Amino acid sequence: MILAAQLSDTHFDLSARNTERVEAVMGYLADLPRRPDVILVTGDITDSGRPEQYVEARAALAADLPVYLLPGNHDDRAAFRTELLGEPASTAPINSVHRVGTLTVIMLDSSIPGEPSGRLSEETYAWFRSALAGAAPEGPILVALHHPPKPLFSPVVDVIALADPGRLAAVIAGDPRIIGVLTGHAHSPIATTFAGKPLITGPSTASVLGGTWEVTPPHRVMDYAPDPAIALHVIDSHTLTTHFRTVPMGGWLAEPPS
Repeated sequence: MILAAQLSDTHFDLSARNTERVEAVMGYLADLPRRPDVILVTGDITDSGRPEQYVEARAALAADLPVYLLPGNHDDRAAFRTELLGEPASTAPINSVHRVGTLTVIMLDSSIPGEPSGRLSEETYAWFRSALAGAAPEGPILVALHHPPKPLFSPVVDVIALADPGRLAAVIAGDPRIIGVLTGHAHSPIATTFAGKPLITGPSTASVLGGTWEVTPPHRVMDYAPDPAIALHVIDSHTLTTHFRTVPMGGWLAEPPS
C-alpha cells in the first residue's frame, strides 16, 4: 500500500491565516500512525506569485518526506522555480515525474502565464509522452495537474477549466497503467470520472468554493469559515481509494464535547 496526501490551493499570501492552516495540516500528517509516503501539492501554491510568498510556502511545507508541487493559475513559473525548486528562473512549463515505490506520479503544468484558465502546451504533451514511455511497464501511474479537465458544476471554475480536455482524455484512456487523475483549482473535494478513470479534485487548505446550488455571484462565492481539508489517496496495486479529511484548527478531541 502507498499513501499519498494531496494538498491544494494553499494560497500563501503573507498572512498568518493561510500559513497557520497549512502548518496545521502538516502537523496532522506528521502525527499520523501511518504517515504518507509522499505529499502532492496541486497548484496555486501562492496567491499572487511573489517570491516572498514562495519563501513562506517553502518553510510551511517543509517535511522529512517527499513533497512534490506543481503550479496553478495564481503562481509565477519563474519565482516558483527559483524559490521552491532552486533552479534558474524560466517561464517554461514546470512538469515533473517522481517514483514513490511502485507508483509513478506525473505532474503536468496546466497553467497559462497571466491567465486563470488552463491548457497543456505542445511542449508538455511531448514531455508527457516521454514520461509515460519511461515509467515502469507494470506499475501504477497517477497524473496530477491544477485545472480540472471536465465541468464540475462550479459557475466559477468551469469557465476557467482545462482547454481541449479531449486531447488529454485520449492519452489517459489509452494507458491502462494510469489509475487516476488528481487536480486542484475547485477549492472543493470532488470525486468523478474522466476518460474512464477516477478524477479527484482536492480541497483547498484556504477556503471552500461553492457549487451551482450554493453560489450567488458576486456574493456567497468563497467560504473562508471551514477548517482546512486534504485528500488521502491509497494506492493498492492498481486501485485508487480516496479519503477526504478536514483538519480541525482546534486540534483533536478524543471525547464528544459536553
